[in-house]
Amino acid sequence: MTLIIVAIFLISCLLVATERVTNVNKSAVAIFAGTVGWVLYICWGTDFVMHEHEAEYIDFLNGAVATSTAVKHYIAENIFLKYVGRAAEIMLFLLSTMTIVEILLNNGCFDFLMPWIRTRKSRSLLWKLTAFTFLLSANLDNLTTVSIMLVVMHTLVHNRRHRMVYGSAVVLAANAGGALTVIGDPAGLWLWNSGAVTASNFSMALLLPCIAAWGLPTYLLGRTLPERIDINWQPMPYRGDDTNLNVWQRVLMLIVGIGGLWFIPTFHNITKLSPFLGALCVLSVLWVVNEIFNRKLMNVDKMVERRMPRVLQYGVQQMILYVMGFMLAVGVVQETGAAHWLAEVIDTHVHNCWVMGIVAGAISSVLDNFASAISFFSLYPVAADTATGYAAQFAQNGLYWKVVAFSTAIAGNTLAFGSMAGVALLKMERMRLTWYIAHVGWKALAGWLAGLLIMVGTMAW
Repeated sequence: MTLIIVAIFLISCLLVATERVTNVNKSAVAIFAGTVGWVLYICWGTDFVMHEHEAEYIDFLNGAVATSTAVKHYIAENIFLKYVGRAAEIMLFLLSTMTIVEILLNNGCFDFLMPWIRTRKSRSLLWKLTAFTFLLSANLDNLTTVSIMLVVMHTLVHNRRHRMVYGSAVVLAANAGGALTVIGDPAGLWLWNSGAVTASNFSMALLLPCIAAWGLPTYLLGRTLPERIDINWQPMPYRGDDTNLNVWQRVLMLIVGIGGLWFIPTFHNITKLSPFLGALCVLSVLWVVNEIFNRKLMNVDKMVERRMPRVLQYGVQQMILYVMGFMLAVGVVQETGAAHWLAEVIDTHVHNCWVMGIVAGAISSVLDNFASAISFFSLYPVAADTATGYAAQFAQNGLYWKVVAFSTAIAGNTLAFGSMAGVALLKMERMRLTWYIAHVGWKALAGWLAGLLIMVGTMAW
C-alpha cells in the first residue's frame, strides 16, 4: 500500500509538471492525490500506525481493545488533523492577504503610484516596475502581486513584444521578492509555521541572493529594449469601482494594509500564535477603515466590479486549493514512512545540502516551485538547536532550509510554468513557451546561479 500511495503521488507530480500538455488542472490533481492518499492510508491504518506510531497508539487505547474503528479514530484525531491544520494555516493566510489586496484595489490605493512609474525611458520603466513588484511581493503572495503588476504593465505598454519583456521581468521580480521573506511565498510560510526558520534570520540570509536573482536578469532584459518606448499617457480608465476616497485616504488604507503585513512577524514573535491570525487581524482593521471611508457607497451597486481580471482571480483561488491538496498528499507520503526512507538514502549517498538545493531547483523548473519545496522540506524534521556537524544544517535557521527555499523559488523561473506567476503570464499575454525559454529562461538561470554563488560566499564567511 505504501508503494501504491507513493505511485499516486509521483503520477500526480508528473501530471502537475505536464499540465500544459495534458490540460488537466493541477489543483484538481493535487486535491485528488491528497484525498485518495488519505483514504487508502486509513483503510490500511493499523499497519501504518503500528509501524510509525505504536507507542502513541497504545497510550490512546488506554487498555481498550484495538479495533478497526479505534485506529480510524486515532488517525482522524491525532494524525490527519495535524496536516489539515498546517495546510489550513497557509490557506487562511493566503485568503487574508488576497482579500486585503482586493480591498486596496477596489479603492484605487495603487493608482497614485502610476505617475511615479510612468516614463518613456524603457530601462527606467523596467527598473521602477520590477522594484515595486519586488517590494510588494515580499509582503504578498507571488500570484497576487503578479496579477496586480501585469494589469499596471498592460495599461502602460502598447507593444506586445515589449509587454512580454516587461511581463517576464515582473514575474522574475515577484518570485525573487517572494523568496526574500517568510510571508512572501507559501513555501517560506510553511517553513516559518513549522519552526524551521525565523523571519529576520531568513530574510537577512536571502537578501543579497534575491537581489542578485532579480537584478541580473532585469539588467539583461533591459539590454533587449529600445532606448524609448510608446507609453499610454492617459489616466487609468474607470473600471466601475466608484470611490469617493481622496489621495490621503488611499495612502492611509495602503499603510494599514501593507504596513500591517510587515507587523505580522512581530505579532508572531510576541504572541506565538499562527501568522494567519495576524493577517486576519490586519484584514479586520482594514475592513473597518474601508467601511468608514465608503459608508455612503455600501448600499448602492457601485462597488461590485473588480480591477483584477477574472481569470487571474480564479487563478488565486485555484492556488489556495492546490496548496491544500498538495500538502495533504505530501503528508500522507510522510506518514507511510517513505519520506524517512528516502531521506536516509540521500544522507548515505549525497550528504550535501548544496547538491540537494541544486536538485530541488532543477526539479522546480519543470514541476512547480511550491510542490518541489514542500517535497524537499518534508524529507527532514527540524533538528534540535544543539545539533552539530551535518545535522546542524537541519536545525532552526539551518542551511538546508534556506538553500532549498531560494533554489525552488528562483529556478522555477527558468521554464515559466515552474511557478504559478509564470503560468499567469503565459495565459495573460498568450506567450509562447519557446519565446520565453529563448529570451528569458537563460537569464533567469543566470540569476539563480549568481544568487547561489553569493550564498556560498556569505555562508562560508
